Amino acid sequence: MIPRINERTHTPHDPLSEALGYAVPFVGGLTEHAVVAYWPGLDSYTLDDEQATWTAKQWAEHLEDPLLEYPFAASPQGDRRAIFHLDVRLHPDDRELSRAEWAEAAHRLARVAGIETPGDSNDCHWIAVQGKHGRLDLIANLIRLDGTWLRQPTDLLRRLSDEARLIEADLRLIPPRVTSQQQGNAQEAPTASSQFGRVLAPLANEQDGLLVAVRGLVEQTAHRIAHQSGAAGADTAHRLELIAHRLYGIQQDLQAVATHLNAPPPRTAIPAPPAIQAATRQPR
Repeated sequence: MIPRINERTHTPHDPLSEALGYAVPFVGGLTEHAVVAYWPGLDSYTLDDEQATWTAKQWAEHLEDPLLEYPFAASPQGDRRAIFHLDVRLHPDDRELSRAEWAEAAHRLARVAGIETPGDSNDCHWIAVQGKHGRLDLIANLIRLDGTWLRQPTDLLRRLSDEARLIEADLRLIPPRVTSQQQGNAQEAPTASSQFGRVLAPLANEQDGLLVAVRGLVEQTAHRIAHQSGAAGADTAHRLELIAHRLYGIQQDLQAVATHLNAPPPRTAIPAPPAIQAATRQPR
């Protein structure tokens, strides 16, 4: 089970369309098998089994509600992209999971991601969609019901990976394969590598990392320049948008490297002591 954090978006339509494999329709319901888990507080607002008849558009509106209710809510960097999208993929040879097993995995990942806290009535709106074979998509709005912006853990990807290993063990799934060369590299990695990984982690963090702040500044500048008259302004805005996109790619790469460097080295199996053979008396 491999987790991946996607770039945040302004609306849930693109993540939901990617999870389903087709554009979010304006009509047509999603069966209860498509949405395997959701924000627990939703049950108190709906009738029994009502969620099974919701359309994809209605689910998207449910995820968008906090954006409309708190139009000025933003991240500490002034970012309004509140839609968080996480997807996890099983090993190609894994067995088919039941709806209950997908739901269990979704709630466990949601708690690790910080979007679900048992007993918290101001949690985030979120849903988990199982629309593709061997894949689960978790989509959430980071604006909580009290209007505050959720601050997720700085080492979120590592925590999700650790939880994925636990889920694999509990549900008897196939863990990602690690080649002998990768194991050797991990064992031979000097202490400086782990130190460098700890430096990279806050630098590339999606919530409050330095690269996120720079990317946000570039995006805001591009947005302002785009509203200026003249072709020169539009061209400059487009170039800044491309720069912001490249910065996001660099950030993701650095985050992946930091996660790899901070991963604990594999345990070396301790060989069993040689068997002690009982001495036998030779006949005289």
